[in-house]
Amino acid sequence: MIKAFNSILAPHLRENGKPAGAPDRIALAVAGDDPKAKATVMALIDGIGFDTVDAGTIADSWRQQPGSPGYLKDYDVAGVERALAEATAGRTAQWRATPNSPGTYDSPA
Repeated sequence: MIKAFNSILAPHLRENGKPAGAPDRIALAVAGDDPKAKATVMALIDGIGFDTVDAGTIADSWRQQPGSPGYLKDYDVAGVERALAEATAGRTAQWRATPNSPGTYDSPA
């Protein structure tokens, strides 16, 4: 299972991709348990014009939930890293996942 930072809006994907090295390039966090799959997703994200930040494992993906510091923010790499570091495990009103999230395909949360 891979989780990309789920806070980018569809129009931003369409309109805000930039070439690698652009100073104002938006970054997306990617969490996952399979390093090869995570690398593939990160390469895809780079290919559509966005930088990536390795956000750890799926167990760490709560840092990307709605209401977290980076949610719906167009941050660069440093901003995404800061937002992930500032995230707290407390559930916000926007965080609609269950206490058992993320679950698995065989046993969804």
